[in-house]
Amino acid sequence: MSTTGKLHLRIARGGDRSIAVDQYHRGALRVFRQLYLDETGQVTYYVVNPGGGYLDGDSYLTEVEVLQGASAVLTTQAATKIYRTPTCPVHQDTRAVLGPGAVLELVPDQVIAYRESSYRQTTLVEMDPTATFMSLEVLTPGWAPDGAVFGYDSVRMRTDIRVGGRCAVVDNLRLVPGESGMTSLGALEGYSHLASFTALDARVSAALVAEVGELLEVDGVRGAVTRVPGPGLIARALADDTTRLTALMLDISELLRRRWFGASRLHLRKY
Repeated sequence: MSTTGKLHLRIARGGDRSIAVDQYHRGALRVFRQLYLDETGQVTYYVVNPGGGYLDGDSYLTEVEVLQGASAVLTTQAATKIYRTPTCPVHQDTRAVLGPGAVLELVPDQVIAYRESSYRQTTLVEMDPTATFMSLEVLTPGWAPDGAVFGYDSVRMRTDIRVGGRCAVVDNLRLVPGESGMTSLGALEGYSHLASFTALDARVSAALVAEVGELLEVDGVRGAVTRVPGPGLIARALADDTTRLTALMLDISELLRRRWFGASRLHLRKY
């Protein structure tokens, strides 16, 4: 299948830093030069779509392999903006392979789904039992001329994670405003924005899940967290503000980064 943009990264540990030992891009995906945001040697890459938005029928593929002992953050330069898709949804696929002791954090900016848009996102992770995987997502409804909050046609985000060859997590998020009331129980329950945080690591415990639950107890936010096989955790939060939800997801990230790696909060220096 042809793609609008493709990116491939293989990251290894080189001395006291992680570096890309293989890098390839084609079409409408690029990466900026690697950055090191702290003293841990973790490498950060900014993924860029030069077109500035995702259009009808676009498809994107990102492949990342993090080798033994390496650590990486993948983020985006800006929000993923999904415009009208009158004939075909936008597809965005991420495939990740994590070796022993590897760390991968996916920290994209928010997905903004505009009026009459459809978006399909899949994330497939194959990881060693000693590796660490963390990701966050924030979904924001785009502006519509009639003021409708849920003007998009559909958003579907699926994450499949295999640990040591065994299926650990299948997380399938499906939002179709035209099929059911988005404000009802079991949907967004009166809120307009949604955020999700996923972490898979052998050190996830019931006590840690409880700590994450305490972080979610914020005025104006409805959130919850559950422990999943792996071991791991998935947190969800509903609110009416992108900035608040993003900060909350980064609060969870900070807790885990400090606890597991002695690392500081992610400051991605975009604004």
